[in-house]
Amino acid sequence: MNEPQPNIAEFTVSELSAALKRTVEDAYGYVRVRGEISGYKGPHSSGHAYFALKDEGAKIEAVIWRLAFGRMRIKPEEGMEVVVTGRLTTYPNRSSYQIIVETLAPAGAGALMALLEARKKKLAAEGLFDEARKQLLPFLPEVIGVVTSPTGAVIRDILHRLADRFPRRVVVWPVKVQGDGSAEQVAAAIRGFNALPETGRIPKPDLIIVARGGGSLEDLWSFNEEIVVRAAAESMIPLISAVGHETDMTLIDFAADRRAPTPTAAAEIAVPVRSELIAELLSKARRALACWQRGQDHRRTELRAAARALPDAEDLLAVPRQRLDAATDRLPRALRANAQIHHTQFSRIAGRHSPRLLRIAVERRSERLESACQRLATALKTYRYTHLTRIGRARDRVTALAERGERAEWNLIDNRIARVDRAGQLLAAFSYRGVLSRGFALVRDHAGHPLRTAAAVSPGTALDIEFADGRVGVTAQGVRPRIESPPMVRGSRRRRGSGPVEGQGNLFG
Repeated sequence: MNEPQPNIAEFTVSELSAALKRTVEDAYGYVRVRGEISGYKGPHSSGHAYFALKDEGAKIEAVIWRLAFGRMRIKPEEGMEVVVTGRLTTYPNRSSYQIIVETLAPAGAGALMALLEARKKKLAAEGLFDEARKQLLPFLPEVIGVVTSPTGAVIRDILHRLADRFPRRVVVWPVKVQGDGSAEQVAAAIRGFNALPETGRIPKPDLIIVARGGGSLEDLWSFNEEIVVRAAAESMIPLISAVGHETDMTLIDFAADRRAPTPTAAAEIAVPVRSELIAELLSKARRALACWQRGQDHRRTELRAAARALPDAEDLLAVPRQRLDAATDRLPRALRANAQIHHTQFSRIAGRHSPRLLRIAVERRSERLESACQRLATALKTYRYTHLTRIGRARDRVTALAERGERAEWNLIDNRIARVDRAGQLLAAFSYRGVLSRGFALVRDHAGHPLRTAAAVSPGTALDIEFADGRVGVTAQGVRPRIESPPMVRGSRRRRGSGPVEGQGNLFG
């Protein structure tokens, strides 16, 4: 057993801890350590983060101070394999050593992709990527909000494409698109557009475009952060994601209502081509006018046929007028014949009576005859007036019937025009060509029957593919298995750039 040596220097606990601290810090200083994060439960209420790094044989405590934690683009997560850089030191209160982490990065691209895939599954499980959450884009937005860097080619490409297709008012919310704090700025911009009042000094956009040029996975990482994805999913304004190039894929693409392969394609999706829209409207107007004219001609023909079936007013009055004229012609002869008959009777009676009585009888008969003639003349005048009055009433009735017929004709024409308009709207709504104009295609076999599944196609089959602007005949080479991938956007006419954009100019310079 070794005897204690009294000449060995004596240390207090604090002195020994301080000496160990100086030894560890002087011997190692800054180090890079690779390991798996363990025991991480999120940042402390003070803003600092505490966890441990471990591998198969050892474990070391780690701490990230609040300022360094805020500058990190990639935050620590439980089970993530990372490479950290920091200062090695000791913690005297626990007699342990630890590393003060200043930078943190995933251990290789594979780890970063694994982190991205894990985050994608987590957000998908919450329903943030469901198709039912996605909104339809407005056909022609009045105001378009753009979340991007105010300098560089992205905003210029969007503005130039909008000016070429259909000029719209654009409100730019300037943000950082990579680096520290960029994710928070993008999320704040999306939420800020949604929070704008309907009638404010800054107009509330009808559509939001989140755009950035191409770059590496690390450059685009801000658009994989949960805060950005959740802001895009919560947006009540339809949102188009245009981050990177066509081959780049970020999590905001899954949460957005529509993904564009490039910022230029986002502008093409946002608005239609004004000249094509005008041509289509003119074509529909010409077709509507031609339909209306054909309807008018048909109704005019029907009206003429109905008019020919109605009797003429002159024909209605011809027979009564002829009867009146015939009666007027017979009346004088009848009067003379009646007077002759009475005169003969008077003469026969006169031979049997005295001249005085005869004279008295003749005078009475004459008076009666004159009275009868006066009454007859009065009756004739009354009869003529009555018939003229009846003829006038009949003429007024015919005029009223003609006016009612004309009104009925125009009412019938208006009803038929409304029916034609409704039929045209139903035809446009149920036509499959409306689906083709949105970028889809109809595939038929050689017999003209539509094909709905890939299993119905065999190699060498002749196919007929119908697009919105025409048909194309093709021959099938084989059936490829379906590859699960996000929906691609047709109609991108040109792709700007194939790599990171360097030396971007100033839009306002």
